[in-house]
Amino acid sequence: MVFEVTAKDVMGRIGKLHTPHGVVETPALMPVINPNIEFIPPYEMKKYGAEMLITNSYIIYRTKRLRELALKEGVHKLLGVDMPVMTDSGSFQLMVYGDVEITNREIVTFQNEIGSDVVTPLDIPTPPDADRETAINDLEETVRREKEAEKIHHSFSRENLLSVPIQGSTHLDLRKKSSEEANRIQGDVFAIGAVVPLLDSYRFADVARIVLAVKSTVSPARPVHLFGAGHPMIFAIFTALGIDLFDSAAYALFAKDDRYLTPSGTLKLEEIQHFPCSCPVCLKYTPEEMRKLEKSERAHHIAEHNLYVSFEEIRRVKQAIKSNELFELVEMRIRSHPYLIQAWREIRNHFQLLEKHDPSAKRIFFYLGRESLYRPAVKRHQEKVLNIEVEKREIVVSSDLGMRADFYLKPAFGVVPAELMECYPAGHAEMYGDVEDEAYLTAVEGLKKFMEKHRNRRVKLILDERWRRFLNEIQD
Repeated sequence: MVFEVTAKDVMGRIGKLHTPHGVVETPALMPVINPNIEFIPPYEMKKYGAEMLITNSYIIYRTKRLRELALKEGVHKLLGVDMPVMTDSGSFQLMVYGDVEITNREIVTFQNEIGSDVVTPLDIPTPPDADRETAINDLEETVRREKEAEKIHHSFSRENLLSVPIQGSTHLDLRKKSSEEANRIQGDVFAIGAVVPLLDSYRFADVARIVLAVKSTVSPARPVHLFGAGHPMIFAIFTALGIDLFDSAAYALFAKDDRYLTPSGTLKLEEIQHFPCSCPVCLKYTPEEMRKLEKSERAHHIAEHNLYVSFEEIRRVKQAIKSNELFELVEMRIRSHPYLIQAWREIRNHFQLLEKHDPSAKRIFFYLGRESLYRPAVKRHQEKVLNIEVEKREIVVSSDLGMRADFYLKPAFGVVPAELMECYPAGHAEMYGDVEDEAYLTAVEGLKKFMEKHRNRRVKLILDERWRRFLNEIQD
């Protein structure tokens, strides 16, 4: 088995990805290594938390010294590491420059020859908002190359893995078509490509729609990689949407521009008075001391911090999955940027997908705002209540939790049987007193369905003024 899931929450999962150079626990962040630029050496990446690296096979191929060394000793010796290494194919250069001086057959063969743990075909990265005809033509060529890569790859040892890119620009039906084609190919990793321009322009909602379209189509038996996603502020939300592998050169690119990564956004060094971090770098220097360093040394230290904070966030996400608190972590993280909130609200249109993956039994439900209403637990509760058999001719439903009743009303959840007031989710829901109107409206919708189900019985409602107001609004 190449990929096995050991824990799940929302659509996120902790998994074990088996490669020739060891098992990688997902979700995982793969730092991008440019073999032509000595910045932070690859062999040092383990100390920051890396379990796997990604490098560009096209750069290696085009540099004679690197190509000869890689062919002679392998990509791992070239980088000086014994951990798994994934290789990209030059698609990024293709997107930036419009052409590359290599064929798909040549680069796939080369990646196998240098011992890459995960091989990537030379797919066509169609940019966002491309016209439909261009996107279709690019996708058809990508699929042709993937099938070619499958044959080439399988002619080598089957120990290493094959990545299958998923393209289609911002056309969701084409992303689904690409996913369907990917399911038919004997690959090991699905890779969602050409989203960096969307991430760079904070079009997180578009990325969320693409990810959800792909996750609704691809086989859950393989991990999903989001190419070029490496900022810690997005790890929680996209893990929750089903991404298993991240990669980015952001740790280095941002550092060279004096930009300091945090789980809630990016800070410019010139604007920082106190480092909000306790990594070794931030404990050693004050911001003022950091600003006085020579530029290359300063960039190196900021990159170190960026790596420390990125892997810390990955570990925080893993713990949230383990403790079934990923919804809560996401709802905290998205409040760092309005476009993240917008992206997360896309789950409203994918209840069935979330319901399929999100565990039904958890420890507690923290209500953190209207986004909590989109969790499957809310609708799941309302549907299950309708299946309860009620024998009494008169049913007492009360909004006063202190009085004796058959059922109680709780914001968001609606009708809660008295015997389930100590059970997850409604009975284990922690909510602040003055919750949003949407929580009451969602609950009243559930109440209406309950009353309709039991229309042949007398339902006695004991409601306070606020509950009556929302019930009247729904009825009007």
